[in-house]
Amino acid sequence: MTKSKLFLRNSAKPALLKLSFILFLVAGCSPSISPSYFREDITQAIKDTYKKEYKADIYPKLVGKTLWIYLPIEDMVSGVDKKEKPSKYVERFSIEENNNNFENGTFKLGYNIKIIPEKEKIQEVKIDDAVFKKINGVIMVLRRVLFSMHRAKAAEPNFICVVTADIKNGFQMKQLSYYPDLKKVSYGFIGVEEYQHRSINDISIEPKAVGDKEGLYLDYNDIEMADFIAAQIQYRIKLKFSKPEVKQSVDIDKEVLKIAAYTINIYGFKDFDSVELDNLETNNKLSLNQQAILVRSIEKRF
Repeated sequence: MTKSKLFLRNSAKPALLKLSFILFLVAGCSPSISPSYFREDITQAIKDTYKKEYKADIYPKLVGKTLWIYLPIEDMVSGVDKKEKPSKYVERFSIEENNNNFENGTFKLGYNIKIIPEKEKIQEVKIDDAVFKKINGVIMVLRRVLFSMHRAKAAEPNFICVVTADIKNGFQMKQLSYYPDLKKVSYGFIGVEEYQHRSINDISIEPKAVGDKEGLYLDYNDIEMADFIAAQIQYRIKLKFSKPEVKQSVDIDKEVLKIAAYTINIYGFKDFDSVELDNLETNNKLSLNQQAILVRSIEKRF
């Protein structure tokens, strides 16, 4: 089995990167009666459609069952308008470490989540609205092309990874999504909030992005389902302990286990042997086999 942490290992921590998630606009669309695109056509169709409608270049690349999209922009971050009421949030936990991987049939979850004195903070900078519009444009074009493609066996991608790079200042934003989840939210089978939790968003400082208009610095790879689930568990842990309603009296190990079981169950994933939890703050370790994970209740939201 592979050992992978995808792209969450080098997340930057400055205040300017304080984001809970990225909300993409989801509009309804009707499936085509006959396919407009075949697998070999989709990257060029995405590139040409975006160029025509948004007057900008994007660089799609299909690697196995993973569709990558590189969107070069400038000035990703902007200051919060002083005339606007700044967003406030409360910090109760410090995530010192949050590293998950899938190795030899086991999901290995290592985390160090500390309780800290409550502190109210103000978000002083944000992702520029124009950047969100450009990313939304990418998603809309993706949906239009992919929802109109030939649905032969193994034709559709499993994963979509959109990389938005600030080629002037060296910031990078990635969104990794499971393509069936995009279809489910589009047709109302899952809610927008659930989709936001399933779509892994990460912002980092990436000096290699400076001046790279085509995404040559990226390591394009075909993402495996187990690695995606491990990364999503990691992302959900980050979101969980950033929520204002989470009390400091919460059982951290129990919440991490709940997140792991929930994520594995929603995808019906059974190609694993066990889940290992390693609380690096308390040195508490726990290992559960596949059966114990699959029978855990997923009714309670987190």
